[in-house]
Amino acid sequence: MASITIHSSSTVVPSHPTPTGAFSFSECDQYRAWTHLPSIYVYKSPAAEVVAVESLKTSLSQILVPYYPLAGRLHWLPGGRFELDCCAAGALFVEASTDAKLEDYGDFAPSDAVRELVPSVDYNSSIEELPLLLFQVTRFSCGGVVIGVATCHTVVDGASAVTFINSWASMARGEKTVETILQPLHDRKFLMPEKPLRPPRFDHVEFTKPPPLILGTSNPEEANQETTSALLKLTKEQIEKLKKRANSNVTNKTMGVGDEVQPRPYSRFEAITGHMWVCACKARNTGESRQPTIVRTPIDVRRRMKPPIPENFSGNSSFVVLTPECEFGELMSQPLSYAAGKVREGTWKMTGEYVQSVVDYLAGQDNINWLRTSFHSKVPVQASFWGNPNLSIGSWMSFPFYEANFGWGRPSYFGPATLNIDGKSYIMVGPSDDGSLIVAIRLQTRHMDDFKKYFYEDI
Repeated sequence: MASITIHSSSTVVPSHPTPTGAFSFSECDQYRAWTHLPSIYVYKSPAAEVVAVESLKTSLSQILVPYYPLAGRLHWLPGGRFELDCCAAGALFVEASTDAKLEDYGDFAPSDAVRELVPSVDYNSSIEELPLLLFQVTRFSCGGVVIGVATCHTVVDGASAVTFINSWASMARGEKTVETILQPLHDRKFLMPEKPLRPPRFDHVEFTKPPPLILGTSNPEEANQETTSALLKLTKEQIEKLKKRANSNVTNKTMGVGDEVQPRPYSRFEAITGHMWVCACKARNTGESRQPTIVRTPIDVRRRMKPPIPENFSGNSSFVVLTPECEFGELMSQPLSYAAGKVREGTWKMTGEYVQSVVDYLAGQDNINWLRTSFHSKVPVQASFWGNPNLSIGSWMSFPFYEANFGWGRPSYFGPATLNIDGKSYIMVGPSDDGSLIVAIRLQTRHMDDFKKYFYEDI
């Protein structure tokens, strides 16, 4: 792979004065990894000829006025928590080039080479010095361009980050102004603990340790196994086939509802996640059919709260849920509806009342560091290993990534630059409007070929 040449690195600050002072985070923000989520937007030629870097920097400076928290810096508080110093310190903007062509990167599956298209963050520096938002514009010899983005997960989640990027793009191409974009709502009042603080009303097993392997290596050894990433495309026809299989031979009892209720069919996410879970069990199968396994998935709670959290909310609004613990043998021997049903059991419990109980649980922790898990950084974290025999699957199916048109057309691909943990996966919308999806997944190298074989078997 050709090397990348950095031509300039500068700090972009808000174009006008912005509010200053300390900004309080919600508990949903606090338990996020404080590292940065790296992602890439790929634009095919002739983008390089029309990319005006100064225009990008100018529009970035302008949008940082309403999005002023992203120009701030984190500060440590007791108990492993943070507050945000709204100091207008700015975002990092890097301009780079490479002799490589876009095709040299293949399908842009997460890798060390793809990670170099996103600005690196020096985590040895004081956290008060680290920008929360970093960009890198890399021009390719073929005329293509990649915009690498790194966003601090403490400040934004996927939904709010995509809204920011798309708003910035609409300003860069001259379609909207600071006044006409969707104005962000920074108030974290929606996900704050109750006063006085109440004890949790539910058993929050999502913060317990995941099941380890019964046979073979220990968790620390598993975490050091060689891993690899892959992008697996699912056509609309393949997705429909999986949904049909997941919804075959189901009854109200298997869906966990009474006979008087008309159950909703299993969704794309439930069918695909169930399918991935079964395939991972088959690929990782050690011969121990009683091996326990679970799937961890984040759920956006904006619409599950009463009243719903506004769509322009700019903070984190997702919490993790777990499927019930299952065994390899039962998942591999049962029809797909069984695994899909277990996925639903996990996600459906995330009601507004459950969310408030999670918030109160988090607020009751003297130190929150042990809860943080980073799936996108090599920075050590205290949380449990979530790889083999388990999975962590996020849904990016509804995010409008491909609206990020900066003036030279839609991206030809969007995806994560890094999946650093075995078992981590995203189910993403694809670049075409044909109903297809892309599964980005990282597994131990010794299991990936078998996983791919089972993944596409019979679909």
